[in-house]
Amino acid sequence: MNFKIVHETTYIFDNKVFLEPHCLRFRPKNSPFITLKQFSIDLQSTPEGHRVIEDEDHNDVDFYWFGALTNRLHITAESYLQIRDYNPFDFLIYPDTFSVTPFVYSDKQFQVLFAYLQKLDIATDLIDYSQKILHDSKFKTVEFITNLNAQIHNDFLVEYRESGPPLEPEATFNIKKGSCRDLSWMLIAVLRHHGLATRFVSGYFYFETEQPIYELHAWVESFIPGIGWLGFDPSHGILTGNTHFSVASSSTPENTMPVSGGIRGSANSQLITNLMIERLE
Repeated sequence: MNFKIVHETTYIFDNKVFLEPHCLRFRPKNSPFITLKQFSIDLQSTPEGHRVIEDEDHNDVDFYWFGALTNRLHITAESYLQIRDYNPFDFLIYPDTFSVTPFVYSDKQFQVLFAYLQKLDIATDLIDYSQKILHDSKFKTVEFITNLNAQIHNDFLVEYRESGPPLEPEATFNIKKGSCRDLSWMLIAVLRHHGLATRFVSGYFYFETEQPIYELHAWVESFIPGIGWLGFDPSHGILTGNTHFSVASSSTPENTMPVSGGIRGSANSQLITNLMIERLE
């Protein structure tokens, strides 16, 4: 199974500005079941230099720097992916002590996972919400995360919000709705509260639909020894599969933004995006 992804992003400025160096995160990651066969990125604003770097979260980032004034930044990223069969439930937790929550990572694991274990402010009501699910799951780790993920999908309305950081977990919990990044950030807060190393993931999600309208998507991954990073998508209440295409992951959502960089100059900007995901026969 093969996929083509074309992601267009345009910033239009009402005055000419100087673009500071930019980090672009559009390059899908390879995995045991996803292979990036071809990738290209084109900028309408001619850069002065370009380098592919690996950031502190081990994401591949296209780093650009510029030398001229412009009133537009247009980015076209094109990816071709080869997909293999994948069963997210084909795993063995090892050692077995991690099958039950709460558990304690080893000292070495804790050092490596430190950033993904940093707890967030979380309301008592949200703790109680998760604690009931943990108890009903008989404290079994995967069952707990799976059931919590599904319950968030059932109890919260998913809405689209093009820009802006995730809402605070308490705000999302109170209004019972949020974007994919809001629900993911809330799930991260809960899982870290229970001692699970969890990270924020940004990427693409392909699903069959008659009138496809795709947007950049967000989900979470939690580290469980023996399994590795296991993905959960609270917007859909499912474990992530081979049509979740990860682009960037980090302990914080800010480090997964597709475009990050500043400008010099005074101007208002308009953002236009277009995403196409096509299954190739």
